[in-house]
Amino acid sequence: MPLLRVIVPKLYTARARIRQPGSFSKGKTITIGTIGLLFWAVVFGVLYRMLRYFRGVEEIGPLLAGKLLGLMLLSFISILLLSNVITALSSFFLARDLELLVSSPVDWLHLYLAKLGETMVHSSWMVALMTVPMLAAYGIVYDGGLFFVPFSLLVLTPMLMVPAVIGSAITLILVNAFPARRTRDILSIIAVGSAGVLVLLFRLVKPEQLARPEGFQNLLDFITILRTPTSPYLPSEWAASTIMEFLVGDSLDPLPLLLLWSTAGTVVVIGAILHRFMYANGFTKAQEGSERFVKGSLWEKVLRPFTRSLSVAKREFVIKDIKLFFRDTTQWSQLILLGVLVMIYLFNIRSLPLFTGEEVPFFLVTVVSFLNLGLAGFVLAAIAARFVFPAISLEGRQMWLLRSSPLDLRSMMWSKYWIGTVPLVVLAMVITVFTNVLLRATPFMMAVGVGTIFFLTLAISAMALGYGALFPQFETENAAQIPTSFGGLVFMMSTVALLGAVIVILALPIYEYLEAVRTQGTVRINATMVTAFGLVAALCVAATIVPIQIGLKKMETFEF
Repeated sequence: MPLLRVIVPKLYTARARIRQPGSFSKGKTITIGTIGLLFWAVVFGVLYRMLRYFRGVEEIGPLLAGKLLGLMLLSFISILLLSNVITALSSFFLARDLELLVSSPVDWLHLYLAKLGETMVHSSWMVALMTVPMLAAYGIVYDGGLFFVPFSLLVLTPMLMVPAVIGSAITLILVNAFPARRTRDILSIIAVGSAGVLVLLFRLVKPEQLARPEGFQNLLDFITILRTPTSPYLPSEWAASTIMEFLVGDSLDPLPLLLLWSTAGTVVVIGAILHRFMYANGFTKAQEGSERFVKGSLWEKVLRPFTRSLSVAKREFVIKDIKLFFRDTTQWSQLILLGVLVMIYLFNIRSLPLFTGEEVPFFLVTVVSFLNLGLAGFVLAAIAARFVFPAISLEGRQMWLLRSSPLDLRSMMWSKYWIGTVPLVVLAMVITVFTNVLLRATPFMMAVGVGTIFFLTLAISAMALGYGALFPQFETENAAQIPTSFGGLVFMMSTVALLGAVIVILALPIYEYLEAVRTQGTVRINATMVTAFGLVAALCVAATIVPIQIGLKKMETFEF
């Protein structure tokens, strides 16, 4: 079959990559498998408990379960649409095998279907894995039986096809309007901005109000809202209603399932027609070069006053890395999403039930302020994984030039460290100070929070850079894929362990602080507090210096 001749080489390539020595070692397989199973267990456990509670509530329970399923599937479709727009650009216009396929006597329809399937797989595999524990919880709680598994595949397959076709069509139209490489920059900004706005709007809607029926005038209004379809013209609503009818309905209405498959078939046909008439022109434009921002005089004028005290090597490394960061749209555009996430973080703190207009107990405010250290540290670790961890890998094949030149690798390492650490420290201070002000924390807790998060930020940034040097990804073409590699998972696990150790060490002095305020009304710094704070500082300093030194030794052994 001609279509299989286009698909099979991709399968052979994937199999050869898996069989490469070191690709999936025993340690990597065990680590990734453990993390995946733990994540599945957490998602399944949370949903299982919620659905068990919903099932115990007559009339309203199934409606709440259906609303929850529709909300999750709607969020998946939104993510998939953005993901497919980006992925289709690489699959249809920038892939390495396209020159051979386009020049060979391959039918245009087979090429379209093969690349559409490739786009769908690359964009949807993570969402598909997310649905496994989710649907498992629904199937077990509502006694779906063995037939629920193939029925779920029958429902989800067309739901995944629709955003893949629409995303590919949007990319095709944009590539015909702009050069493909400039389109990638435009799509990166649009995707990140849209994701940020979507997340922000979702949070402002406050979906948790559905769990508060007392906010409605009467129970009938609440049930009416639950029975009304949230988005009756979207495939996510059809999929959710079909699955819930299979689980709790007396009879299965075939209309939503027919709508899913007929819509998927229709959009595939329309996408194929667009491909037939627009792909050749778009692929030709994709071979054109794109303009790049190469002028550096502005950056040098801005950065020279701040880097004047550095040595020549460190100063040039700093200027080079900052220029490269802002030249790559896929890098700096992530700052948009970062700003939105920080706003949502502060908004969530402000939305806690603590702020009800009543006097909040001192104990509760202190505990929340203390636990917020761990949450803020995790947020900083996620940001460091995205921006600091890939720093070494982004040097790519030019790393051999740096190694063979008289430039000092230590200067490069420390310049990359401070480039990532200084903005991270500023962000950490903003998050910590604002959250403590919102929580009305005492000066003691403010000092503990600011001091702890400062040392934690230094350590987290150093660990990100050190692990990035230990597990480099020089062959990657997309910086966004580096944090999700094996090294990125190890870094996140190590950071969580560090955060846990710091929280455990500080728990005793915080407890003594609460007891002192309760019994004496005042606080005196004692030996336990000094020892705990000193231990946290020593741990963070060690976590800062050791990864940098290990990363330097690893860089000296790089082979190309």
